[in-house]
Amino acid sequence: MFAQFGPAGNPDAFYETGFKASADMPEWLAAQKLTAYEYQCSRGVTIRQLTAELIGQKAELFAIKLSIHAPYYISLATEDETTAANTMRHFLRSLEVAKWMGADRVVFHIGGPGKGADRRQAMERAKRLFVRVLEAADKQGLLGPLLLPETMGKQNQLGSLDEVLEFCQLDKRVRPAVDFGHLHAVTGGLYTTGPEFSAVFEKIGELLGTEAAKNLHIHFSPIEFTRAGEKRHWSFGDPFGPPYEPLVAVIADCGYSPRIICESAGTQAKDAKTMQDYYYGMLKRDF
Repeated sequence: MFAQFGPAGNPDAFYETGFKASADMPEWLAAQKLTAYEYQCSRGVTIRQLTAELIGQKAELFAIKLSIHAPYYISLATEDETTAANTMRHFLRSLEVAKWMGADRVVFHIGGPGKGADRRQAMERAKRLFVRVLEAADKQGLLGPLLLPETMGKQNQLGSLDEVLEFCQLDKRVRPAVDFGHLHAVTGGLYTTGPEFSAVFEKIGELLGTEAAKNLHIHFSPIEFTRAGEKRHWSFGDPFGPPYEPLVAVIADCGYSPRIICESAGTQAKDAKTMQDYYYGMLKRDF
């Protein structure tokens, strides 16, 4: 099995060529020879069932692997019961859409600890609420896709690599979504070399098993950052890191088969194709 590449959401080029509906994305991506698509519910779950089902049908027809990004409003570490109830609702709605669409992965953010809050205590709250989410989803028959807590790019957010891996040990259906742009930003510029990228796969393999490391879900884009962490996503033509070449080289050399979702600003499909071409070049394989 080979690595899969694709965009987060719909790139500028999709609209510039006259398309408007996300249901057209699978065919458009197949024409670009891309194989993955992450549908964005990040601003809320508003998609209708018929539309979600149509995207899923088109994705199956054109061999596009689907994932969903759950709303940014999810805040698992909250101490507020109203926010907790809303978080449960956002989660369950995202899983419902994944079921309609046939998406096999749902990416989510753990949330922030809260101003002045103890980070360790916030993590314990987040895990407790997440267990409630799993129980509710199980009762509603929504636990099909993998649930992927994402590594975050700001110092005031929960979602370091260690925190994400801690979450992943709560249930076998939970796997990491590693955003190397975020890791680059939150560490002040690390994750630029092969050994740094390789160490992440090795750590995941040690804690979660070989299969989890081999089939890792990855987000990637150049990111501008400050001392607080992530500031803005950019594109491959802009002078920001991390570089994709050493990451792709590790993937090709080690025989990993991750799904790599590009989050570049507006050029996410073009940049995903750049990574894919480099990957197959590393494999010395025509595509």
